[in-house]
Amino acid sequence: MSEGIINSSGNVFLDLGYAPEEAAILQMRADLMADLRNFIEAKRLTQAKAAELLGITQSRVSDLTRGKWEKFNLEMLITLATKAGMHVTLKTAA
Repeated sequence: MSEGIINSSGNVFLDLGYAPEEAAILQMRADLMADLRNFIEAKRLTQAKAAELLGITQSRVSDLTRGKWEKFNLEMLITLATKAGMHVTLKTAA
């Protein structure tokens, strides 16, 4: 049986069947975590230095870099991104 290719909505969580409001939050969390991991990597920070900069423990940085998204709510990720000097904005669909 051959299945056709289905175009993505642009939000994998919505494509997986999450309610639109939950999918939006999950996508924002995933994007912020990726941005924070990229920041840590680009700055070549050790987990200890990243922890000092972000004001969290090294074990929390480990959770962040390992993608343990369930351990971070959206508010915490926004706080961490702001501490990293990022400007966080909300994009709305037209």
